Amino acid sequence: MPTHHLVIQSPSLNAAQVEQLAALANAQGVVQLGATAARLLDADQDAEVRRQVTAWGEQHSVDTAFVPAGARLAQCKVLAMDMDSTLINIECIDEIAGVAGVKPQVAEITEAAMRGEIKDFAESLRRRVALLAGTPASALEQVYSEKLRLNPGAERLIATAQAAGLKVLLVSGGFTFFTERLRERLGLDSAHANTLEVRDGVLTGKVLGDILDADAKLAHLRAFAQANGATPEHTIALGDGANDLKMLGAARYAVAYRAKPIVRQQTPYALNVAGLDGVLNWFES
Repeated sequence: MPTHHLVIQSPSLNAAQVEQLAALANAQGVVQLGATAARLLDADQDAEVRRQVTAWGEQHSVDTAFVPAGARLAQCKVLAMDMDSTLINIECIDEIAGVAGVKPQVAEITEAAMRGEIKDFAESLRRRVALLAGTPASALEQVYSEKLRLNPGAERLIATAQAAGLKVLLVSGGFTFFTERLRERLGLDSAHANTLEVRDGVLTGKVLGDILDADAKLAHLRAFAQANGATPEHTIALGDGANDLKMLGAARYAVAYRAKPIVRQQTPYALNVAGLDGVLNWFES
């Protein structure tokens, strides 16, 4: 079995935590990766050890990742990201609903969809967008300027990935108003989302064209990967909700970022406390 290292990360990582995880994983050495991360060398990676390490990390707010020894970022070719609650700090539709005065109703549907309780994402989106009918289109700009912030580490992750030669895809069940601004702002290679219908300066409560759901996310990633000569082995993907699971399933490095339990349970990697740039610590220079 190929050698794997265990990378551990936490904003408050301390020597005792490093020592405990090194013992739990039977690591053969430790390389400190700054104040908040360490690489535990040649870790035991059988299923029970992985389970214990993951459980310990979640209990003590330490992110843990078993990664192949010698893995380098430049060996990857594609970085794909969800937008809402992954690249950025908000669910845009919930914040638009806040301006419209219907946030509780919309947020309830959003949460159920992200937890996987509503299986038909397209229907859940149509229900939410319908509640926005009559909202001034200016609410979108208000949300972008007043509420939307990049999640910690976003710019460093993207810039470092691009410098290593990766192409970056933003694919969202949210809205093009926001993905296009982020594509331009961050220099992303491609972005896809849903388009809200606007007439006479107000939202109609409808989405134009087909809904970008989990299947569409997967299709966009596959097409983008093929265009850039990438297989799943060369792909990093990050998401947080049930709608991201199919896309995450097409990536060697599938990352649950601050994710719902259903997503954490089905992905090999998770960032629960580290920023988005925590991905970079998994790769050796």
